[in-house]
Amino acid sequence: MKELVEYIAQSLVDHPEQVRVTEEVSDDTIRFRLYVSPTDFGKVIGVKGQVIHSIRNLVQLGGYQAKKRVLIEVVEGGNELGIN
Repeated sequence: MKELVEYIAQSLVDHPEQVRVTEEVSDDTIRFRLYVSPTDFGKVIGVKGQVIHSIRNLVQLGGYQAKKRVLIEVVEGGNELGIN
């Protein structure tokens, strides 16, 4: 699922080389953090959040099959990963 989130985000943004996805798995939850360039943040969120909502829906289907809750957090900048 991590690769799916990364692929979708990279296809939406102007700076696909700056897209990073981290994954944290616990007993009942999978949490993805999607790091994008500050200039691409709005493209991933979309008007009224429609784009990120659609991405979440797709990924939640995979989580449903794995019987895990799936969360996606979009992080602007990604300084923790060295993205400028």
